[in-house]
Amino acid sequence: MMTDNPFQISHWKLAHGRSLELGARGVLMAIINVTPDSFSDGGRYMQAEAAVAAALRAVEEGAAILDIGGESTRPDAEPVSAEEEQARILPVIAALARQSDAIISVDTYRAETARLAVRAGAHIVNDVHGLQREPAIAGVAAETGAGLCIMHTGRDRQKLADVIEDQCRFLERSLEIAADAGISRERIVLDPGFGFAKDTEENLQLMARFGDLHRFGLPILVGTSRKRFIGAVTGRDAQARDVGTAATTALLRAAGAAIFRVHDVAINRDALMIADAMLAEQISRRDMEP
Repeated sequence: MMTDNPFQISHWKLAHGRSLELGARGVLMAIINVTPDSFSDGGRYMQAEAAVAAALRAVEEGAAILDIGGESTRPDAEPVSAEEEQARILPVIAALARQSDAIISVDTYRAETARLAVRAGAHIVNDVHGLQREPAIAGVAAETGAGLCIMHTGRDRQKLADVIEDQCRFLERSLEIAADAGISRERIVLDPGFGFAKDTEENLQLMARFGDLHRFGLPILVGTSRKRFIGAVTGRDAQARDVGTAATTALLRAAGAAIFRVHDVAINRDALMIADAMLAEQISRRDMEP
């Protein structure tokens, strides 16, 4: 799907015959949590109508992807059943598929939830456990033709001391699972999992060494939005971290990230516009060199 040049144009193949161009410009994925306990916006969109309205506003503000989740991924969150997760998100996904042309992502690690979500209209499966909690989810992605986001996590396992070596060990295993299920690389993006069992220093190391992740030759999605490490650096509470988030968006776009999963679409859209304008100038100057 890609070379190690993160700005080369590629097309991410998705379910229902859709695709998304990546590389030339940063792409925004809006976070729509249909949960009572997500760390910064829990309870805001528990009603399907409120979640749909928020998602449609995000599209107007510049989001290309709507990421719909029904279970909080914060460290101390109460687990929910598959039935509860599905009851929360499937009506939202179905409504958005009827009312919008936006690309829809389902944030789940459960194979059956993913299957039902794609049937309801989702185009992407976004698994925060990198296919390693319910490997059957890889089969669902293969069968449905869904785009797949494979995220690194440090939870519930022994990590390697070096952050990049740990990324490689985990993601290589995830990519093996995907390959065994018959998923082509043109359907995969990777996510280094900022904040998932990573302290402030580890998150900052990931940012500083982000270029090392291009060794996989796949597009990279990042989710720094309002994360604790931004608060540690800025001293801001979760609700006041959108400026800090936008700074990470601009920096990581310059480092080659392709997709940005965010709460506040508008401020990150502006950050991406600046970063992409700078990158376009750099590419233009390079192309003019003899």
